[in-house]
Amino acid sequence: MMTNNASLLQRRSDAIPRGIGTALPVFAARARNAELWDVEDRRFIDFAAGIAVLNVGHCHPRVIEAARNQLEAFTHTAFQVAAYESYVALAERLNALAPIKGAAKTILFSTGAEAVENAIKIARKATGRSAVIAFSGGFHGRSFMAMALTGKTAPYKRGFGPLPGEVFHVPFPVSHQGVEVEHSLKALQQIFKADVAADEVAAIIIEPVQGEGGFHAAPPALLQALRTLCDEHGIVLIADEVQTGFARTGKLFGIEHSGVEPDLITVAKSLAGGFPLSGVIGRAAILDAIDPGGLGGTYAGSPLACVAALAVLDVIEDEGLCARAQLLGDSVSRQLQAFAARQDLRPLGHVRALGSMIAFDLLATRGGDEVDPVATQAVIKRAHALGLILLSCGAQGEAIRILFPLTIGDAVLAEGMALLEQALAPD
Repeated sequence: MMTNNASLLQRRSDAIPRGIGTALPVFAARARNAELWDVEDRRFIDFAAGIAVLNVGHCHPRVIEAARNQLEAFTHTAFQVAAYESYVALAERLNALAPIKGAAKTILFSTGAEAVENAIKIARKATGRSAVIAFSGGFHGRSFMAMALTGKTAPYKRGFGPLPGEVFHVPFPVSHQGVEVEHSLKALQQIFKADVAADEVAAIIIEPVQGEGGFHAAPPALLQALRTLCDEHGIVLIADEVQTGFARTGKLFGIEHSGVEPDLITVAKSLAGGFPLSGVIGRAAILDAIDPGGLGGTYAGSPLACVAALAVLDVIEDEGLCARAQLLGDSVSRQLQAFAARQDLRPLGHVRALGSMIAFDLLATRGGDEVDPVATQAVIKRAHALGLILLSCGAQGEAIRILFPLTIGDAVLAEGMALLEQALAPD
């Protein structure tokens, strides 16, 4: 059977439902660090990193070695049947690294949505309450509670209802969209007055930087105010670090930029360098509120993923990836600001970055605030044609996000930015 992109696209169409989209019309054959080759041996520079999964790059040798060694020992027991040391060692490591004072514990799962679902379960059991507050523009996954928490209807929620109740949304502060921290806090107080009393709220969940919502960072003033409110009313503060975690923002966890300590942290994506692994890290007293058997999963905390995650944490530390994320983010932000000042490129603006979690918007008019999602998609399509993998995000798909592996070589990064510059040239 002939194997090329066209034939595989036809097979995909015939075999797989259209509800799952794919950004590029190509099929991967191999990848290393920040480069990917398709089945026709065409090379791409990867500024998506599997949607922030590959902070240590494709096939980091230390991750591959750890997984290979585990493969030769055993691949699965189910932790609930026969435990294994790598799960315990990883939990110990995460407990020590998390920005939580006092005793901490960690439970492992497989996906980000699974971690979010379980964080809400834990918060509800620990508090004896049921209501949850999330933010507009937030993304927490595609399972039912995660969908309810997600603050965007299409394509994530539309047509899938009814969704779980007692979930309330607060506007997320984005200055150029006219929403400031004071507006968010006022809306939160209005929810307490009109919809659910503060002492009936189990948890407030927030991304330190909104991912699908447009790479907007939560202002420290908002996070600090939420911490105060949660302390005052006995609410569990959950930091959803699925996309921001593991050096992406210049710190191991994105919330560390604010100095705020959450009660629970959900993690996934770059934790295991491409192997499916997620977790909930949190205050021991909260996690221990669940009776034995109330948490778990057949594949939760896979031994392959656990050893990969331990290797990832070693790489982040040994290769100084937090500092590198900040260095690269600063450099790319300066280049994007220079692009924004040029008259020979499409209008762009709202350049924003926390470490190497970087985004910008395509604009309808130069220097304005109105966005142009059609132009965004045109730039992404042209970048793909040039050999650069980019993704969009934002409420209207207006933003281009940049998520190269933090291990990317300087020459490859420069090549990728040159391709982005070409893609931004008007038609």
